[in-house]
Amino acid sequence: MALLDDAEIRAGLDALEGWTREGDVIRKTYTLDSFAEAIAFVNRIAGLAERADHHPDIDIRYDRVGCALSTHSQGGLTRKDLDLARQIDAAR
Repeated sequence: MALLDDAEIRAGLDALEGWTREGDVIRKTYTLDSFAEAIAFVNRIAGLAERADHHPDIDIRYDRVGCALSTHSQGGLTRKDLDLARQIDAAR
């Protein structure tokens, strides 16, 4: 999978609500209604990640879930990151 250039990353992020870029990582924090809902959301993300064989870094803080995506094997951002971000948004 090829690394995306800056223009491709910007275009991809423009199509995603709330995702930001920090170097070679894209991030978003979701706020859920409770800890139980946050854990259920993480479980949905886990299923998506397993199917895509692409695993985000996840941080759980009570009712907030932070996701960070990067294609570590490629050393940056690829289409896999944008695709999984879109799927995670849909799972919300």
